[in-house]
Amino acid sequence: APVTARGVVWGTTSSPTVALSTKTTDGTGTGTFTSMLASLNDNTTYYVRAYATNSVGIAYGNEVSFTASTPFSCGTSTVSDIDGNSYTTVSIGTQCWMGVNLKTSKYRNGGSIPNVTDNTTWSNLSTGAWSYYNNDASNNGIYGKVYNWYTTLGDTICPLGWGVPTHFEWDIIVNHLGGVSNAGGPMKQTGTTLWTTPNTGATNTSGFTALPGGLRYETGIFSFINDFSHFWSATAKSDDPVKAWDRSMYSQANSVFGNNNNKPAGMYIRCLKD
Repeated sequence: APVTARGVVWGTTSSPTVALSTKTTDGTGTGTFTSMLASLNDNTTYYVRAYATNSVGIAYGNEVSFTASTPFSCGTSTVSDIDGNSYTTVSIGTQCWMGVNLKTSKYRNGGSIPNVTDNTTWSNLSTGAWSYYNNDASNNGIYGKVYNWYTTLGDTICPLGWGVPTHFEWDIIVNHLGGVSNAGGPMKQTGTTLWTTPNTGATNTSGFTALPGGLRYETGIFSFINDFSHFWSATAKSDDPVKAWDRSMYSQANSVFGNNNNKPAGMYIRCLKD
């Protein structure tokens, strides 16, 4: 007999029936249909199955179960630093990241971070400093500022409530996006306008939008723009006092590389919500 009603029914106990109020009505007849389950409680297990009604009676499909959870949200779409720069935010797994690189020239307490252009001065620093890539201010709007690792000390370079991610916090996003060998693609901006060909695996499905801003060596020399994206972590290397951990992505790979570089080197910073 023709199907006169169909949909799904769900509840918190097994074998839910249409006698329950928690059901949908999704047309008549045969064929596929889509149902939306509403007003679910967080951290609650539900049982759901399809049903079809005709003049003969009611038939049910196979039962499935799931535990409802609220998708993680940053709670805000933008955040601003002390200089007034505004940054988009993006939720990735259970973390909230800035969607662009840091651009501030001050710590959040108002203290200035010096702009150091001279290579010799840069290489001898043991305190915080920044520069534009290649000392060209036009790169700031695209890539943000290049910082040495000393700017991460005290965790005050990011806006209040945000911080420079630790080595472990970088591990969390990398593992969420498929591990070391696969996380680069979901994090890299797509296309080859900025990244050099082939920009292997780039999909940016995470929304992280890593850009190939290169780096500044501890000697002060700039290199690898359009080929590499380098980000500091807040974690010093425990067995080498002159080095700290960072993460990088490469135009020729789908990976996220965990490296350690000398602290005077210049890289980009992505802030992570506390």
